[in-house]
Amino acid sequence: MVATANQSKNQHEEWGFSTRAIHQAQTSLDQSRATTMPIYQTSTYTQVLDGTPVHYEYGRGDSPNREALEDTLTALENGQFAVVFGSGMAACDAILRHLNPGDHIIAGLDLYGGVYRLLEQVYRQHHIAVDYCTFDTDDWVTRIRPTTRLVWLETPTNPLLHVIDIERVTQKAHLHDLTVVVDNTFASPYLQNPLCLGADLVVHSMTKYIAGHSDVIGGVVIGGDARWRESLQFLRNATGPILGPFDAWLILRGVKTLALRMQQHTQNALHIVQFLKTHPRVSQLYYPEGQVAYSKQMRGGGGMISFVLKDADTTHVYEVLRKFRVFAVAESLGGVESLVSHPATMTHSAIPEEERNRRGIVPGLIRLSVGIEDVKDLIADLEHALD
Repeated sequence: MVATANQSKNQHEEWGFSTRAIHQAQTSLDQSRATTMPIYQTSTYTQVLDGTPVHYEYGRGDSPNREALEDTLTALENGQFAVVFGSGMAACDAILRHLNPGDHIIAGLDLYGGVYRLLEQVYRQHHIAVDYCTFDTDDWVTRIRPTTRLVWLETPTNPLLHVIDIERVTQKAHLHDLTVVVDNTFASPYLQNPLCLGADLVVHSMTKYIAGHSDVIGGVVIGGDARWRESLQFLRNATGPILGPFDAWLILRGVKTLALRMQQHTQNALHIVQFLKTHPRVSQLYYPEGQVAYSKQMRGGGGMISFVLKDADTTHVYEVLRKFRVFAVAESLGGVESLVSHPATMTHSAIPEEERNRRGIVPGLIRLSVGIEDVKDLIADLEHALD
């Protein structure tokens, strides 16, 4: 049987990041002595009927593959528990389901379009109010109401890569007994650990850097207070957005190389940032490194870059996108392959145009997910596309 998060959380605390990523979920399979986690591709489990408690009953409940992944992610984010879901949006939804009609959320102004859609088109219909603001100063505190329950932020943000001071926000929020949720997808556990900075919950789209190969979809909520674990597990079982055994196995395999991949993503991105800084067609460049909060909480800038084409509309951007040969024009991010996208018509198209422009998601904005290819080929591809 796979060790659960409660059994093994503190087992290897002295190990470094990559050692935990590789060995945290090792099993004690006496019969096979497998060094790699097997895939428990089953929908149900045999009942013994001898009066002893049964851990595995049905595949929608617990699964050895899910538990191994949860145990590993708990260790990497320095949490108390992790609950995995079938997608990042399912993970976000599981948190928001804890709200009641009349409750209020304060969310970051620069926010993934899918979360904006969930808040605006689903939860507003359930009478959940949302205010969007920046966290550059403490002015956001004036938005707090007696009904405020959550502060929801991304850092670095999507797509403008602002770095929000997690510790400062959580200190202010906790004075008002608010729960702070941090979407850590862009940084990954390798570059940033929000729970160590005071956040209550961390959410990841595991589809991105954690899995790292653009071949699986999944999400996770990781927390520092184990009281959330039971309710999140109940919601997952009751509503059904589970992660299948094979998907959990794929993600766990991806986690093992997370440190190596993030190092290369970051190294490549830094070279590309230097190239774009002086390019005559680039009017604005966004990257985490160098921002005020960066040195407080991040161990590297990661592989995401955004920039604005000078005097460009959507037509001009599409002309550029069609010329890429190495970068693939696609949504998503965090895979080993480089991707390029147009937020206004792709990842953030759910946000109305006027609101996009107010948030800085202008027609000329391009977002890069820098992969781990040879960086000279990526820069040559950018030169060709921007020529």
